[in-house]
Amino acid sequence: MSLIDLHLPKTIARALKLPANSPRRQQIKVLKKLLKKARTTEFGQRYYFDEILLSRHPGKKFQELVPTYDYNGIYQEWWHKTLEGVPDVCWPGKIKYFALSSGTSEASSKYIPITQDLMKGNRVIMIKQLLSLRSYEHIPWKSVGKGWLALGGSTDLQKGPGYYAGDLSGITVKKAPFWFSPFYKPGKKIGKTRDWNRKLEAIVEQAPNWDIGFVVGVPAWIQMCMEMVIKRYNLNNIHEIWPNLAFFVHGGVAFEPYKKGFEKMLAHPLIYIETYLASEGFIAYQDRPDCKGMRLAINEHIFFEFVPFDDENFDHDGNLKKQARALMIHEVEEGRDYAILLSTSAGAWRYLIGDTIRFTDLERCEVIITGRTKHFLSLVGEHLSVDNMNRAVQLASEELNVEIPEFTVAGIPYQSFFAHHWYVASDDHINADALRNKIDEKLCELNDDYAVERKSALREVLLDVLPEKSFMEFMRLKGKIGGQHKFPRVLKGRMLEDWQKFVATGKI
Repeated sequence: MSLIDLHLPKTIARALKLPANSPRRQQIKVLKKLLKKARTTEFGQRYYFDEILLSRHPGKKFQELVPTYDYNGIYQEWWHKTLEGVPDVCWPGKIKYFALSSGTSEASSKYIPITQDLMKGNRVIMIKQLLSLRSYEHIPWKSVGKGWLALGGSTDLQKGPGYYAGDLSGITVKKAPFWFSPFYKPGKKIGKTRDWNRKLEAIVEQAPNWDIGFVVGVPAWIQMCMEMVIKRYNLNNIHEIWPNLAFFVHGGVAFEPYKKGFEKMLAHPLIYIETYLASEGFIAYQDRPDCKGMRLAINEHIFFEFVPFDDENFDHDGNLKKQARALMIHEVEEGRDYAILLSTSAGAWRYLIGDTIRFTDLERCEVIITGRTKHFLSLVGEHLSVDNMNRAVQLASEELNVEIPEFTVAGIPYQSFFAHHWYVASDDHINADALRNKIDEKLCELNDDYAVERKSALREVLLDVLPEKSFMEFMRLKGKIGGQHKFPRVLKGRMLEDWQKFVATGKI
């Protein structure tokens, strides 16, 4: 519940043509709550939070006075102090927990502050998502009270000087309310295991002893775990050992590339529930069946801004330009890509999280994730998003009747021009030329800029088919195995060099 409650009488709200529960009003409420809580911090004093609170237009005033930050900027100026134990820097009190992000785009290891206020907000959104199951038809309610198998990071957190650090999933389980313990699988002992392979082996060993209703995690790792269980016990499908399994809560990557292989392991369909839970906060959640997008959590603990993802606001490397224009919730449009700025109850202020989204339903504030600001391809103006890539791979795999659980793309020089080099994972027999042509064809249909550049400077599309285990082995060699790690859809810089070396030699 908000700390500041400024409901207008309905008659006044109607006169202003501003519904009492409009997204704009809810977001201003959240912003005021955050500003009021942090007004006496070092950050709040530097950027005149008291003045913003007194303004007639606090949203606009906030944008005028407070600069935008990426991770490197806010860490170097502010968050490094919280890591050193300094209290009241960006949020009241001393920060005792930090989520370690996988760091695929900037620093190799990011320390994201986690506070009790943030965790409380995350739990509220989680409960709202659970309550939204009432809108689904034919819910197997008996499965709701069964075990929740969550494949996440270790709950054995790293001890620092005055703080603990680890995966957000590990911190969440560590700080979970007591009533959740009986439902949580794999349990405290296995949950503390840091070695990912040992953790998977222990889960497989205990699988017959559990009655699982939910599986929660990144699709690739959940699929790997279930395949291991099926193989170990010589099953036809996972429901032979977990008959009450009915829900898959997933996030982090688009599920469609995994769906075909995933459903081979099932005796009956699951209910798929998408979430958008980042280290910085619980951003959005699917709250109704068969909807294309997820509802933004606009009325709890995050104030959102949206920067149009275009050449006016971002450079060619995906960095936010100094004079970029940020919009509030009432200023956005459907069908346009935006990068998200977050201000949260953990002391992130106008923070560029690095994801891009697109509104699919403005009235319901529903969005889809379309990619990353640094994970896109625009060598010559083709403006190819991860969403375009996911869709093209899905359509191509369906038409060719093959399974492609992983892929990645690199932009490379080619003769005097440029090319895209695709690497796809599949254990099916695939004609690489047919798949390359089909993906190219679908991208031309999906993206007009791509279609134009394929007749100009983007002269070639290359494609290699690799076993799925190759992708997993590369992640292992990079030290990025486990529940929070996803294979990047676009490779650039050092990661691309390591990948090219790995494909050629099997080493990095």
